[in-house]
Amino acid sequence: MTKVKASLLASVAFGFAALLARPALATQPTTNGPLGQGMTIYMQMGGNPGDGATLARQTGAADAGHAFGIKVVEQFSAWNPETMLTQFRQALAARPTCIAVTGHPGDPAFAPLIAKAEAQGTIVTVGNTPLPEAEKAYGEKGTGYAGVDLYVGGEITAQAMLAAGLKSGDEALEYGVFNETTRSQSDRGLADTLEKAGVKVTKLNISPQVDSDSSLAVPILVAFLESHPNLRAIGTQHGGVTGFIPQALRQVGKKPGQIIVGGIDLAPSTIAGLQQKYITATLDQQLYLQGFLPVTQCVLSAKYNFAGLNINTGAGVQTPATIDALIPLIKRGIR
Repeated sequence: MTKVKASLLASVAFGFAALLARPALATQPTTNGPLGQGMTIYMQMGGNPGDGATLARQTGAADAGHAFGIKVVEQFSAWNPETMLTQFRQALAARPTCIAVTGHPGDPAFAPLIAKAEAQGTIVTVGNTPLPEAEKAYGEKGTGYAGVDLYVGGEITAQAMLAAGLKSGDEALEYGVFNETTRSQSDRGLADTLEKAGVKVTKLNISPQVDSDSSLAVPILVAFLESHPNLRAIGTQHGGVTGFIPQALRQVGKKPGQIIVGGIDLAPSTIAGLQQKYITATLDQQLYLQGFLPVTQCVLSAKYNFAGLNINTGAGVQTPATIDALIPLIKRGIR
């Protein structure tokens, strides 16, 4: 090798070494300010401000709004489908960037309203209870879903009840919402799974009054317990009702563990019920994500035309053995 070639190779090697030694340049953000700056989303929270089935959703939406710089306008309906439709019309008139709905009224009721929103350029996305037809029609324009696969959520809750000792031949009450096409899938999943295991299930529909004020469930449950002395289990997929089941059990003199209870969500009374072992298992929807993700969906779809994302926010249960570790996060309204 000539001295010239050797010198050239040495120079090249030195250049590569120097290049590798340089610190990597940080990738620059695509915007100077927050990604959602100037955007507004009207968001249906579902229940009542601060209640156990709503607070974490509020917190998630507020955190996402803060992170992305998007204005979040909260709407509360006490889970009333007609109120949700009225709120959509109110949001539509404000011409926001996005509207995030809970799908309790169902696809047929929402369809003409969502069509109007899309026609005026307002993105619609969904949380908590899905709108499958809306997702199919407008998924490319940003209609996604952040929530539990409802039927599977019911199955998971039932499986936890069976694992706790509920068996074929036992009597169980499934106290749920059975008169709404989509929302009812959760309670149907729970009841079907127990029935397939040979459990004798009585289905009792939650009235609109109890749906809005869960404390009204207590005398109903007390009456059922008193008239069914061989009852072994109570299941529900209503977050508010779950928290009142221990009160009904205490009123009829039941001790913790005598009745296997499978519910949903992490209301303060539900947490107490878990700690006292009146509640056996509760489906954890991770409601914070049901607030955070629809806001994120709105920003990404409005800013960069991303399609709708379908994300399952819950795939497991909390039990008396697991709940204590979550208490600090629950107190902050995150879990």
